[in-house]
Amino acid sequence: MSTSKSYLEYILDSLSGLEDITYKSMMGEYIVYYRKKIAAYICDDRLLVKPVNAAKRLLPDAPLEPPYEGAKPMLLVEDTDNRELLERIFNEMYDELPERGKNKPADRLCCYAAKIPKFGAD
Repeated sequence: MSTSKSYLEYILDSLSGLEDITYKSMMGEYIVYYRKKIAAYICDDRLLVKPVNAAKRLLPDAPLEPPYEGAKPMLLVEDTDNRELLERIFNEMYDELPERGKNKPADRLCCYAAKIPKFGAD
């Protein structure tokens, strides 16, 4: 099941007090960036934040759920109506979020090329 556009708009509206919130669509779901760092996912009409220490402290009873099958679990934010809490979570976890990595096409190509069997090899 993918996230509805209305749920995305609801979450973005709830985060509208923060500057530099952006998102990227990914196969019917969304990655939420805060000041250019990945902070959360919106999947299956759920808001999931990175399980960094600040988020765990602010959401001590939040269940850990994977955003999609095979993904690392994240903290489910159940009180999405609480704008002040959402802003506090994003602000306090910001310093703990990893910097966005740069894609290295040449490295990726080498990894893929290493997995391709040679034609005619036994």
